[in-house]
Amino acid sequence: MEGGSPDRTSVGSGPKLLSVSSARGRVRGSSSHACKEFLRKFVDSENLTLTLEDWLSGCSDESGSLQPFFDVPFDLTELQNFDYALEGVAFQQLVRMPNALYASTSDAVEAIHLAIEDFLHAGVKGLWERFWGHESAMPFTVACIHSTSSKFYPAEKAIARGKLDGVCATAVLWKGSRGSSGISSSHGKWDHILELALLRPDIGSTYQNDGQRPSHAVLGEALFYALRVMLSRRLSKSSTAARNSSCVYVLLVDSQYGGVVKVEGDVRTLEFDSRSNVYDCAADWIKTHAKITVSPVDRVWNKLGNANWGDVGTLQILLATYHSMMQFCGPPKYALEDLATEHSSRLQSRRSERALVDNFSSASASASASMVNGNGLFRFQNRSYSPEIVEVQEETVNVGPPEETLKLEIGSLVAIEDATFQKEYEITDILSDSDPPIYHASPVEEPSRVYLLHVGSSPSHLEPAWEDMNSWYQVQRQTKVLTLMKQRGVSSKHIPQMVVSGRVVHPGECNKPSNGVSCGHPWCGTPILVTSPVGETVSNLIRGGLFGVEEALKCCHDCLAAISAASSVGVRHGDIRPENVIRVTSGSRNPFFVLIGWGHAILEDRDRPSMNLFYSSTFALQEGKLCAASDAESLIYLLYFSCGGVSPELDSVEGALQWRESSWSKRVIQQRLGDVSAVLKAFADYVDSLCGTPYPIDYEIWLRRLRRVINEDHGKEIDTSG
Repeated sequence: MEGGSPDRTSVGSGPKLLSVSSARGRVRGSSSHACKEFLRKFVDSENLTLTLEDWLSGCSDESGSLQPFFDVPFDLTELQNFDYALEGVAFQQLVRMPNALYASTSDAVEAIHLAIEDFLHAGVKGLWERFWGHESAMPFTVACIHSTSSKFYPAEKAIARGKLDGVCATAVLWKGSRGSSGISSSHGKWDHILELALLRPDIGSTYQNDGQRPSHAVLGEALFYALRVMLSRRLSKSSTAARNSSCVYVLLVDSQYGGVVKVEGDVRTLEFDSRSNVYDCAADWIKTHAKITVSPVDRVWNKLGNANWGDVGTLQILLATYHSMMQFCGPPKYALEDLATEHSSRLQSRRSERALVDNFSSASASASASMVNGNGLFRFQNRSYSPEIVEVQEETVNVGPPEETLKLEIGSLVAIEDATFQKEYEITDILSDSDPPIYHASPVEEPSRVYLLHVGSSPSHLEPAWEDMNSWYQVQRQTKVLTLMKQRGVSSKHIPQMVVSGRVVHPGECNKPSNGVSCGHPWCGTPILVTSPVGETVSNLIRGGLFGVEEALKCCHDCLAAISAASSVGVRHGDIRPENVIRVTSGSRNPFFVLIGWGHAILEDRDRPSMNLFYSSTFALQEGKLCAASDAESLIYLLYFSCGGVSPELDSVEGALQWRESSWSKRVIQQRLGDVSAVLKAFADYVDSLCGTPYPIDYEIWLRRLRRVINEDHGKEIDTSG
């Protein structure tokens, strides 16, 4: 994988090289003889790096010397517009990048070269078809440059001929005016190079250092190859190549990360003496005449080896490739700006449909902070009222005395009465992460069966405390929701089934009047809900380190199946979080997940979802209601945090919205889920494109995709039916 120096004869044919003795005085690079003489000697990248070392470090004989500052080739706005213009482009990658942990093995090195070549080819092909159209053949090819040969080999041939050790770079080559039937890759020339990709194993180390620029060794090597390409273009017989000798892009990649170095400058200003050191001359030109821009290093491939086509690191490389293609092919048929504008018009249509157009005054609008997620939808606005919870004076809250609350412990017996019979249950366990608590209970006459038992809010509390309101949602409201879904024909094993819905039979005589609901006993009339099945919450699985890739895929599939079944009858969950998802292992050949906690479900427009700074959807936090994709968005947050996503410190709605905006725009969520599974990353991208819109989610296609991945992992069919 170490990069070597290119062959001295790889510049191409031309007049006989000028001898050292025939050179007189100082000459400029505009002389073809002098230029060839320079290239003949300019063969070692390490020598150039050593010559530039003091300059790159900010050390020199001159006092007050500072380390050179390199601007970035593309700002975030350019990358965002480019991302908009690429909307809908289906980039493909045929070979996965191997895991970085095994990148040092010989098989992995071969696979890396194949993957980089595939990645570059897929990128060029996708860009050509998007911007220049399908009508004409793509005039580019991809091949490896060998340090000891004038030939350019595709990676497969380099591997077959045992020449992989000498490969110093991978190049995107222009085929010339002969189109697809033009030059073969083995006869490529340096002046045909659009851009170079240097595979170096230490690129990603800079990513760990806050995205700083590459090391001096890597940067010096990039400058070396950039100058060789620019001088080779200057010598070219092709007017197209010669015309573009003042700018070249060099890509820096390893098995996970990548960056871009752009070098601009007029090589005709390169001065050198045949008796002088060519590396000193090159260094002087770089310091004095070249404009160098260096992008931050960012992720290009995830840990599974899939290309993250929509991420910032990949967009930087693709945008550099796009500009390189324009150098040789001219302006595209479909302008980038026009394609990006189409995204804006689609976005405006969505906003109009959802009545999200800003109705504030111009003064208020100018003060608004427009915050954009991956599809540019969400907008933060200065409001005339506070979105926070209004403080309530403590004396206005009537908290019932502790003895009025029904307290259950392990071993307690609870008698439940419904319309037809009375039954006793024994408490066998308490879910510690549930507030109010949820109990495991078994019927006294059937101790082998275990159910979830929920205790509701007593009707005797005229002004219930907040804790009692939580109990009311958990029992009374959830009973209504589960009953309604059952009446409407919802049948899914991923939604809890109601076993018993009744009231507590309290000790002693009940003197409840015929037209009343309570006899005065603090337990009288307290509602109870018993559901099935029983399982362990996702939050408990995470604490125990038991939530891995398989669990994440199954959890996503099963929760999505529950959301789909409920949405088919107009019900949305509205409170998806790790405490409301359980994994069921008993009584089933394969463990599965069940979405519980339906007390805050949305049945009609006037219903309001539960607010959670970590898991509520963006639309719920902004508008106090759900859109079609809200439950799926909450599911994405659940998977993100459950799979090791960094938990931010959130103490306000504004802070939660800002975290969502930043995480979606920087694709932090997709990158984390991409490390778990490519299909989870793709699902996150899909949900991001629908957030806040009226468009429904196509549940079935994602259930099929998840089912296929789960079945592939197990090597056999798994029962994931509802």
